[in-house]
Amino acid sequence: MSTLEEQQGRAAARYRDRAPERAETQRRQEATGTLVVDDPAQIEARAERLIGDAVGSRAVRQAARTGALERIIAENDLQPSLFLGRGTAIAESVGRVTLPGGGAGTGFLVGRRLLLTNNHVLPDASTAASALVEFDFELGPDGRPETPSAFALDPDTLYLTDEEVDASLVAVAPANGVVAGDRYGWNRLRQQQGKIVIGEAANVIGHPSGRRKEIAVRNNRLLDQLDVFLHYEADTEPGNSGSPVFNDQWEVVALHHSGVPSTNADGDLLTADGTVWDASMGEAAIAWVANEGARISVVLARLGELAQAVGRTALLDELGAEALVGTVPAAPAHVVTPTRRESTGRRGLRAVPETPPHVVFLHGRAQQGRDPVELRSVWAGGLARGLGLVQRPPLDATRVWFPYYGDSLAALAGPSAVETTVTGDEEAPAAVRAAPAGGSARDTYAALIEDAASRAGFRPDAREGFGDLLGTVQSALTHLANRSRLDDLFIALRFRDVALYLDDDQVRSAVLDTVLETFPTTGPVTLVSHSLGTVVALDLLTRVPAGVDVRLLVTAGSPLGLDSVNKRLLAGGPRQPDVQRWVNAWCLADAVAIGCPLAPTWGRGVEDVRTDNPLTAAHSIAEYLADLRVASAIGDGA
Repeated sequence: MSTLEEQQGRAAARYRDRAPERAETQRRQEATGTLVVDDPAQIEARAERLIGDAVGSRAVRQAARTGALERIIAENDLQPSLFLGRGTAIAESVGRVTLPGGGAGTGFLVGRRLLLTNNHVLPDASTAASALVEFDFELGPDGRPETPSAFALDPDTLYLTDEEVDASLVAVAPANGVVAGDRYGWNRLRQQQGKIVIGEAANVIGHPSGRRKEIAVRNNRLLDQLDVFLHYEADTEPGNSGSPVFNDQWEVVALHHSGVPSTNADGDLLTADGTVWDASMGEAAIAWVANEGARISVVLARLGELAQAVGRTALLDELGAEALVGTVPAAPAHVVTPTRRESTGRRGLRAVPETPPHVVFLHGRAQQGRDPVELRSVWAGGLARGLGLVQRPPLDATRVWFPYYGDSLAALAGPSAVETTVTGDEEAPAAVRAAPAGGSARDTYAALIEDAASRAGFRPDAREGFGDLLGTVQSALTHLANRSRLDDLFIALRFRDVALYLDDDQVRSAVLDTVLETFPTTGPVTLVSHSLGTVVALDLLTRVPAGVDVRLLVTAGSPLGLDSVNKRLLAGGPRQPDVQRWVNAWCLADAVAIGCPLAPTWGRGVEDVRTDNPLTAAHSIAEYLADLRVASAIGDGA
């Protein structure tokens, strides 16, 4: 019996053993009038993942108590138009695996150089070494065949396989200098629960019977969840082995590996008319009752264990932090201090696919050691909240460029340059720590003024209007900065990495070069920046490639109103940048946004939007992007 037949036999046995559970599911579906009848914890996790960013977990829990979650997730075949666009983009990462001696399966990219498929497709390294993966083996929009591109596999660099979950992960060799993921993108895998529940759609992309790429969507439902496998309805054929199974948000939920054949009590395969099947009838005569795929969270855990056992974990970093949670041990706790001028650390994230119009998120200071994937998701989550307020769909985070210079700047600045307290998702001035624990905004910013003023050798006169109301604090700081050298001293004393960027041309060039490594080279761009990133953005606009058209610049929590900042820009002062529209978001309680609003300094070409961020997250980029005016502007540009 072949490996595939063994897999089918085991799948049939698992399906047969779960008959009582499926019967109970069907009873509950009929009683409740909805297909979504999964475990309550699974449904809540799913709902939080779907709508938590928009309405908050408290609302999700309330909906769970009222039985509304099933209706939130329920079987609605109406999808936003972006469903097709996302599916088309994701499909580019799926390829046909052609095997030595004939035969074909499906595989899909899960990293720049990583392909995931079944163990029974690539059972060993020697088979992988002789196999190819072909992308673009499909019909184009005009109905004509595209020209496929073939990539050899590179098991010497990485080959991991697990027969139980029927998964093989293998490196893909570049072809003509092109890395597969750079051209076709890849799927960001996640171990997190809540990606799908019983009754939801399960969409499959693959190469059935080795044909050109086909997609099975709609009327494909998750039937059952086992510890290791999922059972679902879908139209598949041999050749779909190794296909990704997606939810309606095009997240991978399972690795398809087998149809589930109909069997009798003895385990014999049956035909459509109920007779016992034999090989002389051909596989087409088998009656298929479901499909089975390994849960992607289980696949990731198994592959991580295998990589650890053989000491091959480095390349798995391409899977991303959300895929590797709990699978690959953390790096040793020792600290390596890089030499000055060394550019090191994590790389930025390119959009998938890299097609205009482009959206670029440019982060601020104190982001060293952070995972760019996590950071980008924080930004995208805040933006999704704002877009939801104006009835717009969320922006797919994978379509956003995210240059990352946090590690490089920290390495260049040295360990003593960053003095910060984390609030929300980025930095706050160290003086905030001097405020009483749990103190009010008045106490916090009074401490900030006192600390900064004393370091500048300046004592504000109470007659000049330095009151204790929050609405006067920000203007008081601006006034104080303008009447003294407080802004220079404050930056030098408390934000030494910012001062280093502004004063050291080599550091500035290194940061800009790092950003430009992950930046579009042509087409319209929406550039969204935060904190120090707003300073970098203004400098960047003097160096963007000639083919780039920045249609919208968004600055949030920006210090660009300070003379000590804008006079040291590459443009040499507050000169209007070459952009079609500039929106500046600022908050009274944000101590980094001293000098805002910007229009008095930069002119009427900037649209100042005053936001109402929570005091505990006054500088948070997620809160800035959640403002409906900011989100609407980005939505218009994207």
